[in-house]
Amino acid sequence: MRNGYNKRWRKKQEESFMHEIKKGENKFYIGEDIKEPIAELTFIESGKNRIVADHTYVSNELRGQGIAGQLVEHLVQYAREKGKVILPECPYVERKLKENLDYHDVLAK
Repeated sequence: MRNGYNKRWRKKQEESFMHEIKKGENKFYIGEDIKEPIAELTFIESGKNRIVADHTYVSNELRGQGIAGQLVEHLVQYAREKGKVILPECPYVERKLKENLDYHDVLAK
């Protein structure tokens, strides 16, 4: 039983690395069509130093693979590169930023 679980977990991990996260206008997304992504994190750049993260979506086919967390990681890296902080309006993004101490440098206070 345990061995079967490990194989399924490893397969999900491998699948999650196969999806390319792309940068669009005010979003990070996965999919061929930016207008109909299979996963996305949308945001608005507000003022000179703030990003408002307002929505995260992951399709059923990608759920459980850590995709939403990878989208948050891309947003955090983007914020750092731009010297901005993130104001999370999306509950998922808020939870991830607050839970991960490594992200507190970009969490708007």
